[in-house]
Amino acid sequence: MTVAVFFGCTFIAFGPAVALFVFTIARDPLRVIFLIAGAFFWLVSLLLSSLVWFITVQISNKNSAAQQRGLLIFGVVLSVLLQEAFRYGYYRLLKKANEGLLALSQEDTMPISIRQLAYVSGLGFGFMSGAFSVVNILSDSLGPGTIGIHGDSQHYFISSAFMTLAIILLHMFWGVVFFESCERQRWWALGAVVISHLVVSCLTFVNPHYQGSLVPTYIILCVMAAWAFLCAGGSLRNLKLCLTCKDKDFLLANHRPR
Repeated sequence: MTVAVFFGCTFIAFGPAVALFVFTIARDPLRVIFLIAGAFFWLVSLLLSSLVWFITVQISNKNSAAQQRGLLIFGVVLSVLLQEAFRYGYYRLLKKANEGLLALSQEDTMPISIRQLAYVSGLGFGFMSGAFSVVNILSDSLGPGTIGIHGDSQHYFISSAFMTLAIILLHMFWGVVFFESCERQRWWALGAVVISHLVVSCLTFVNPHYQGSLVPTYIILCVMAAWAFLCAGGSLRNLKLCLTCKDKDFLLANHRPR
């Protein structure tokens, strides 16, 4: 039973993201490189936030429950702000890299568009974030022991898997909206991305009342998905053509760099 839980939660958490990677990124070495670089940037942001967290915990009063909870909230907010700061830094780096690639290219267009970079880097952020969020939980799901035997929620593993899936996809959508907002200098949209990231992260404090965290998170996921679709140049017309497999230019693999 524990093996079934492990594989089921793994496929829920990473299945859609792995499918996106295989069908839209894996065949292009340049996209793979940018995805790995995006994952590295997220990892560095985690390292910095963990360092600050470790220092503050060491100098705090460990016997004060209220202070420790306050530090936990502080750690979450700091981590989100650092992730978005590194997302912006990665955007600036990619802009420079794209200009260099254009100078070396024999063609008049960039080898990879900003919109493609936004999607690829966002998925890189999401992969690394999801891995660190759920890897220990998946390890525990292999046993020994049974979840809920002492009255705890029996939905812990599957709820964590669905939350991880949402976080991975949200990072992808946040990346698309974030990069497009930077391109058009829509600072209010950047603020919306940061605030939605903060809201989703703080919703995890509602656990173990998982319906209180999962439902709002998936509502935000749907809103960000629609927003990212519009930022990528989507419309109802080309969505219909894409779903009926009549618009090949709408697919990422054939998307023209702008």
